[in-house]
This record gives sequence, C-alpha cells and structure tokens, in this order.
Amino acid sequence: MKPIMLHGHERSITQIKYSREGDLIFSCAKDSTPNVWFSLNGERLGSYRGHNGAVWCIDVDWDTQNILTGSADNTCRLWNCEKGTQLVSIPTSTAVRTNGFSYSGQLIMFSTDTTMGHQCAIYIYDIRDHSQIKNGKPARLIEVNESKVTCGIWGPYDEYLITGHENGELSHFDVKTGEQVLCVSDHKKTINDIQGSRDQTMVVTASKDNTAKLFDSSSLQHMKTFRTERPVNSASLSSLKEHVVLGGGQEAMEVTTTSARVGKFDARFYHMIFEEEFARVKGHFGPINSVAFHPDGKSFSSGGEDGYYSGVRSKVIMSSWNSAE
Repeated sequence: MKPIMLHGHERSITQIKYSREGDLIFSCAKDSTPNVWFSLNGERLGSYRGHNGAVWCIDVDWDTQNILTGSADNTCRLWNCEKGTQLVSIPTSTAVRTNGFSYSGQLIMFSTDTTMGHQCAIYIYDIRDHSQIKNGKPARLIEVNESKVTCGIWGPYDEYLITGHENGELSHFDVKTGEQVLCVSDHKKTINDIQGSRDQTMVVTASKDNTAKLFDSSSLQHMKTFRTERPVNSASLSSLKEHVVLGGGQEAMEVTTTSARVGKFDARFYHMIFEEEFARVKGHFGPINSVAFHPDGKSFSSGGEDGYYSGVRSKVIMSSWNSAE
C-alpha cells in the first residue's frame, strides 16, 4: 500500500474520474476549480478555471480530448483537456447535478436540479452540431416529473441513460424517445452515485440507505447488496477482480461531533459475489464523497471532505492496492 496525498482543492471534493488509459485523474470540488493530475505520482498538471460556483460533476471523453463539468453556477461547460481552455458554456435554469459523455464522445448529457420553480430535466446535446448549443435547443430534452435525478451514466451502445433519483429509484430513459422505459425501487433512500463495469454489463449504486447494490445494466435486475452502517456516497467496480470499493461515512455536518473511528471514514472493499467485506483502507478524517478504481484494477482513488475545526480541507488519496485473491 502506497498512498499519495493530494491537496489541490480548498473545499470538499465532489467527484473524481480516471481517463480511459488511467494515466490522468480529474477531480472537481465545491471550490469551483476542477483539477487534472498524473495518477502515477500525483503531480498536478493544471486547472480548469471559469466556474463561479461549486462543481458537482466531471467527466472525460474516451480519447481524453475534452472535459465536461457541471456546476451550481447554472452552467455545463466543455473544455479542451490539454490546453485547459473553455470550448462551450451551456446556460441552465438551475444547478447541473450530473453529466457524462457518450461512449463515442459525440453526445453529452446533463441533468438539472428541481429548484426555484424549475422542474428537473435531462439535456442531451450532439456537440458536433454547434447550432444546438448556440440556439439552446438540445437534441433531446427529457422532463423528469417525479423525483429529481441525482446521478446518471450512459448505458451500453448509448441507447439509454441509467439514472439514480432522490427517492431511491433507478431508471432507464430511452435516448431517442425520451421515455422512461424501466424503473426499479430497490433502494429506500437517495442514490448518491452510479458507476458501470468496464464491459458496461453491470452497474453499482451507492445510497443513503447504507447500502451499495449491483444491477444488471439492461434489465436493472438487482443481483447483489453490500451493507454498511453508514450512508454510502460512492462505489466502484474493479476491472481486474470481483471486488467492489465503497466510500462514505456519516453526514458531513456531524463530523466534528464524533471521532474518526466512529465516523466510519474508511474505504471498504467487498467481494462482488459473496458480498463480504475483506479489507478497509484508512486515510480520510471526513466522509468519502467519491471513489474510483484505476482502469487496470490495481489501484484506486478516493476524494473526501475532512473537517478540522470550523474549516474544511479536501484531499484526494490515491492508493496502490494489490487486490487479494
């Protein structure tokens, strides 16, 4: 185990993502400035400056050319990865909660919050068609009339979106028609995170109901449950072995009232088949907000929210983890 502590954000980290090759890791936080790092040694390569509010979500396309960020400043922005320049800024009525590139990198999706009288909606743009962005007319607008979307990813072949909702529902939205074609309610509370397997056949969800669950991507059939004693903020699947890593802890507002041991701020490893916990990795003094396995499955990263007195310090921990058989 060789942890690398990275301090590049002034406030709590909201999401971390690896590039496809795993050589870069992207992080966003409530401090409005996403960063990019070398995953090998933790060197920070640069920042993407332009947002005026907390950045809730970040994604990178398949060939690591473009970056997509969504923020509480009511914008979703597209960046050139290498140069750090902003390519497009799409204004929205409310904060952008989740976003993502399609497998081809030609389509983007993002969802907005239900606030200030505005309904939650999912926007899909074809970034090859500049008139869509210029005129503010997406290729597909999906109004979500029920519980708002809290997280989402593209499904296999970019045919549908898999979304997690505030009321614990997991849904399929058809990209062509915009209709909700599947909906399951296996979680009892808000789904905080969804991540897919490398072959896109499975997804793992993390929820405030103290569980992470494994689903089949196409049918949303519930297959496995990984139970903890605290809310789960993020979960990720290994591409190397049948392992799942979970991150979470007690609510951030309660961190200063208990010790780190009671708060359960460890990254926890479970066997995907037997649903048994077999390891924990310490390092955070506050809740873990995001975890991600390296694409090769040999290491992982976690982004947290560490409370010291009345202030908040954030860090990304990247650990080399040799998975047990």
